[in-house]
Amino acid sequence: MKALLIYPEFPDTFWSFKYVLKFISKKAAFPPLGLLTIGAMLPEKWQKKLVDLNVESLEDEHLAWADMVFLSAMIVQKKSAKEIINRCRSHGKKIVAGGPAFTAQHEEFTGVDHFVLNEAEVTLPLFLHDLEKGEAKKIYTSSLRPEISETPIPLWSLINIHDYAALALQYSRGCPYNCEFCDIVIMNGRKPRSKTPEQMKKEFQALYDTGWRKSVFIVDDNFIGNRQAVKNMLPVLIEWQKEHKYPFMLLTEASTDLANDEDLMQMMSSANFFKVFLGLETPDKESLKECGKYQNSSQNLVEAVHTIHNHGMQVMGGFIVGFDNDTESIFESQIAFIQQIGVVTAMVGVLTALPQTRLWQRLKAEGRLIGGASGENTDGVLNFMPRMGIETLHDGYKKVLSSIYSHKYYYQRIHTFLENYTPTAIRRVGRNDIAAFLKSLWRIGIVSRARFHYWKLLIRTFMKKRMALPIAVELAICGLHYEKITKRICASKPFAHGQGPA
Repeated sequence: MKALLIYPEFPDTFWSFKYVLKFISKKAAFPPLGLLTIGAMLPEKWQKKLVDLNVESLEDEHLAWADMVFLSAMIVQKKSAKEIINRCRSHGKKIVAGGPAFTAQHEEFTGVDHFVLNEAEVTLPLFLHDLEKGEAKKIYTSSLRPEISETPIPLWSLINIHDYAALALQYSRGCPYNCEFCDIVIMNGRKPRSKTPEQMKKEFQALYDTGWRKSVFIVDDNFIGNRQAVKNMLPVLIEWQKEHKYPFMLLTEASTDLANDEDLMQMMSSANFFKVFLGLETPDKESLKECGKYQNSSQNLVEAVHTIHNHGMQVMGGFIVGFDNDTESIFESQIAFIQQIGVVTAMVGVLTALPQTRLWQRLKAEGRLIGGASGENTDGVLNFMPRMGIETLHDGYKKVLSSIYSHKYYYQRIHTFLENYTPTAIRRVGRNDIAAFLKSLWRIGIVSRARFHYWKLLIRTFMKKRMALPIAVELAICGLHYEKITKRICASKPFAHGQGPA
């Protein structure tokens, strides 16, 4: 069997970094970890190829070679996934589809021969068993939450690792919290399941053996969901990093209560974590309670962010406007909050009802749901009727973005961040980093309207916190991407699901 694994193209989003990848000579931000893992789960005797449309084009030769196509996608990749399905059908290829987009709403995709939904550790063996007998069914689904201690190491040989800005691993699935708008508990449950320390050691070694020596994204829903398990694993990782002279800088996602655990922060810092994404959402306590984000409403978020910064980890934050409790004052409050805490990478989106979440179910019962989700956190597309009205919410949202990603406010946040930041990560500066810095001298230091802010940042960081200079340059470069994304959104008119930006 010749299996062609295809990963759809991402649209230009907040996290795509398409505008800055050229600075570091990369084609995409992250590899398709799910498909690489599926590749390792398929029979060893099969021939396998992977085409990531974020890196290369899907050619007719690829399809002519394949006996069967395996397709995985997130909701944001829906448009590209449908185009791939149509093209594969025109070539007479059998299509097997799985992943978040299909698990959430497989009925939206016509032309797929077999849906292998939910977690592949359960459903893929069932499909492969029936396929071998010539009795493969249309849909394979399961509510079982498998232990992931037997999940195989991703098949890294399927890609050119140097096409990507960072590689990725998964340590755990699931999150103990149940935020109303989040689909993590729908996909992966509330009981975090983790890999063993020895298993993670093997996965890091496999990455090391490929020759990779840069950033690694641990893609967990909530890395600290099972805190004791993490504390058992981190000493093994710390020792491995030390033995291999710290080849990887690590980033992940966590909940804000990380700031309450001094031991855990110190261990993560010792393991060479340098970034962590937190769902901060809003400074409004009532809105936090409305969405069930009690882990945020019960603590001082400003102090939490500053504490994590002080332990050598840059906080990247998610923020939301459009809760039922929000009034028009929320937009100024969000701007002030984001500036105060110094979260430079601030992903601000309008509230979205993702399929099957508690929010989706509530809004549907209230008759306020008006369409499916785009899957893009920051495109401004609404799929429900907000209390404050579509135009008010959209105008306020644009005000937040245009403010925080103006040159003045953006560079102010970098300075605020650096004031509280204590660099601890061991960072390898390679040729791509040096080339990116030299490009930034021209692209930002000479050509950009942000040049005054750029030079002030470089000089001030060099004089006061020299070890933080690489991350200061990185944030300045990322600012170009955020600026372009913001301009595109702010040029649009208010629109809801089914419409597009003007």
